[in-house]
Amino acid sequence: MVNNRKIILEDGQQYYGLAFGDEADKVCELVFNTSMIGYQEILSDPSYTDQAVVMTYPLIGNYGMAEDDYETRLPTIGALIVREYNDEPSNFRSTETLGSVMKRFGVAGISQIDTRELTRSIREYGSRKALLTGLTTSLEDGLAILQNTSLPQDAVSRVSCRAAWVSPAEQERYHVVAIDCGMKQNIVRSLNRRGCRVTVVPWNTSAREIIERTPDGIFISNGPGDPADVPCVVQTLKSLIGNYPLFGICLGHQLISLAYGAATYKLKFGHRGGNHPVRNLETGKIEITSQNHSYAVDKESLAGTRLKATHINLLDGTIEGVRCEADRVFSVQYHPESAPGPQDSAYLFDNFIRMMEEARTHA
Repeated sequence: MVNNRKIILEDGQQYYGLAFGDEADKVCELVFNTSMIGYQEILSDPSYTDQAVVMTYPLIGNYGMAEDDYETRLPTIGALIVREYNDEPSNFRSTETLGSVMKRFGVAGISQIDTRELTRSIREYGSRKALLTGLTTSLEDGLAILQNTSLPQDAVSRVSCRAAWVSPAEQERYHVVAIDCGMKQNIVRSLNRRGCRVTVVPWNTSAREIIERTPDGIFISNGPGDPADVPCVVQTLKSLIGNYPLFGICLGHQLISLAYGAATYKLKFGHRGGNHPVRNLETGKIEITSQNHSYAVDKESLAGTRLKATHINLLDGTIEGVRCEADRVFSVQYHPESAPGPQDSAYLFDNFIRMMEEARTHA
């Protein structure tokens, strides 16, 4: 087949391939993911808003799209870039092809790309803007578009729920208020399975409104972008810390750290995949984790806070978890809900349950 699409990078590199999904021009942040499975969960994870994800696994689309595996019903990822796209899924659970879902939600796709070379470029030069466009766009025009297009900073407000909603549990033991900064549905499922009724509230819900809902614990979700873009969430957390058990994942981990006075910074190319080794500093055990983030908590900045590092990434030494025992607060940078990913870290939800039980006992 003849190439009909291309990728133009900020440094002038060009990659040629075949279109699938939506074919409108897109400017996105270029990142890569090393997961061997789980493209549906990646496609529907709000944390990938406005990003073009290079899948390092070479075959994508082969098992189609299953109704039960979405992490959100309104995908906001920018694009998928793959080596080989399969438009004839063989899985019995599939109800639709990946390409048709991408077309419906305006997600661009391009296949027949040398994803190994492109991933090496990201590792060497870092994440940067990329334009997915047609062959008629010249390099000069493409570079001008990239130079004149800024990546949005309002991603959290776009992916958070607009109004509060409730997900009940079969046998309700606890009430958790979850601050939705772009939350994956498997987090809600994980809490429901453990007897938690979950009230999901928008990202800009005030501390007073959360307190009025009388939660046993508060969860702060994952989400897209720079944690510094949502200072109102940090202020809300400052008002809640010490009054309720708090558990944060990914962006929630960064926001909790900022609320305690720590700092965050952007990684060169981020962590995305289902095979990242993390050491639990309290047990010495190694967990293989699912990750998706561009920012990290600055290790040195923890020294002036009441937070203690609990987990570190064995690949680059970055902070992967923090805790303040006195306040019943903890968070992790990775994804224990594991969609997609290994199940090593599911115990963290059990820790949250125990923390709420202890708080109820000592109330």
